[in-house]
Amino acid sequence: MYARHANNKRGSIPATLKGFTLLEILVVLVILGLLASLVGPQVFRQLSGSKVKTAALQIEELSSALDLYRLEVGRYPSTDEGLEALIKQPSGEDKWNGPYLKKSVIRLDPWGNPYHYRHPGENAEFDLYSYGADNKEGGQAENRDVANWQ
Repeated sequence: MYARHANNKRGSIPATLKGFTLLEILVVLVILGLLASLVGPQVFRQLSGSKVKTAALQIEELSSALDLYRLEVGRYPSTDEGLEALIKQPSGEDKWNGPYLKKSVIRLDPWGNPYHYRHPGENAEFDLYSYGADNKEGGQAENRDVANWQ
């Protein structure tokens, strides 16, 4: 056996050591497919839950900015002024000392929809909420509403 290796050209690999057979590759692909089918749904479930948590954190951040606005101006922005009052001075408002957000932009919710703001609120002093993934009132899981009064 050693003599056969010695006769090979320099750098060539014997046929018995060249690689995997087609059957071995197919077995590995089937195993990877089974693992992906078990793990995939769990990963997607975690991703959907993280969007709800992100929306809740963004609502908390906007609520803090609205509270700071109220401390300086003496009132919350009206529904008509909306969240834009946090980044642009409303006309006729002399006490405004903004912008009240680090970035001068009102972010969309994690599903790409604007947050809803109402003052005076029906559930709290002001209502700030997202309708979730379906952008409709109510729902479960990722479609549920996320609000400052919950």
